Amino acid sequence: MSLAKALRSKSITRIEAGRKISPDNDFVAVEEPLEIRVAGRSVAVVMRTPGHDRELAAGFLVTEGLIRRRDDLLDIVRCTGAEVPAGESAENVLDVLLAPGADVDLAQLTRHVFTSSSCGICSKASIDAVRTKLPVLAAPISPRRSVLVTLPQRLAAEQAAFAATGGLHASALFSDEGTLELVREDVGRHNALDKVIGWAFFAEQLPLSGRILLVSGRVSFELMQKALAAGIACVAAISAPTTAAVEFAEASGQTLIGFLRGERMNVYAGTLTE
Repeated sequence: MSLAKALRSKSITRIEAGRKISPDNDFVAVEEPLEIRVAGRSVAVVMRTPGHDRELAAGFLVTEGLIRRRDDLLDIVRCTGAEVPAGESAENVLDVLLAPGADVDLAQLTRHVFTSSSCGICSKASIDAVRTKLPVLAAPISPRRSVLVTLPQRLAAEQAAFAATGGLHASALFSDEGTLELVREDVGRHNALDKVIGWAFFAEQLPLSGRILLVSGRVSFELMQKALAAGIACVAAISAPTTAAVEFAEASGQTLIGFLRGERMNVYAGTLTE
């Protein structure tokens, strides 16, 4: 991610121990809207951190079940000229160009038009739509505890935008042996994961079997659902999971670890090996 796009300097007043001190500058995480169109039709506006936008759009559409194969689309392009709403930057409007004959049912889109960076599940059209029917994992994995304990420190070392702002979430993809494959950051937890899945989509690596996903914050139902849509068998988090996330992991055959900090961790679903 380009730090120039991900953060912006703002004038602030620092107050420490109740004492006002001189004016200063601080870096703040950028949050801007991204309109996603499919064949010219607007399907969603997501609040995100600019960077890896094509991956975000592709990952969003994959986890919504609209596209499944790289052959489903020709390209994802930025809109220009009259196609861009008045007052909006062309950087913030993408159009997904479908391949001839691609079977894409836009009526099954389960989101309303607007999605905030802090919430994905709250923008779903209905509870039934949320509980997308995805198959149980055919090949669950039991990651090694000795591998898991090394992952948070390795993720932290790659979070340049978070280090500068303190305001970004991250999703990191590791092999089951602990090899770091990819890190994506965004103000939205689900956006960061969509960027990872979008990268895998373009690289034709879906499903992401045998991988470990590490997320920097809380694990929600939607993050587990997105991970399952991408074929990710193990999700680990620095923070806590929700009850819905745990229940989803149990039903899907996913391994779910929370509070992964140093040698500590809680195993909420699945099993580990040493």
